[in-house]
Amino acid sequence: MRVMVLVKATKDSEAGLMPSAELLEAMGKFNEALVEAGILVAGDGLKPSVQGKRVAFDGASRMVIDGPFAETKELVAGYWLWEVKDLDEAVAWVKRCPNPMPGPSEIEIRPLYELADFGDAVTPEVLENDRRLREKIGGA
Repeated sequence: MRVMVLVKATKDSEAGLMPSAELLEAMGKFNEALVEAGILVAGDGLKPSVQGKRVAFDGASRMVIDGPFAETKELVAGYWLWEVKDLDEAVAWVKRCPNPMPGPSEIEIRPLYELADFGDAVTPEVLENDRRLREKIGGA
């Protein structure tokens, strides 16, 4: 099962407060353990939303919205993509994670959709296109 593990933003991360050397070292060790366990697929930290943009969709219309974005608690400061046995395994790994922020913080775990989740909407053409794309990007 693939899961996206989302490090929620805080006022500190949105202010661009950089992590301490100790936190970077602890996170490096945690990431190394994830790699050694064969769980880590990808992951990175995200710059504050002031450096980002959103694109709002309404039918054929597109509107670009410059950051920063309100509601810090709804923003993401970083992510991992993990391959785990189940959600319980993902929760166990998150509990081992160093606190990613200097103060209180949250990490959210969200399962990714698999093609099988879409049932009859998955035609042979959709399956073939998915296989071809995954092959091109290295099986992610």
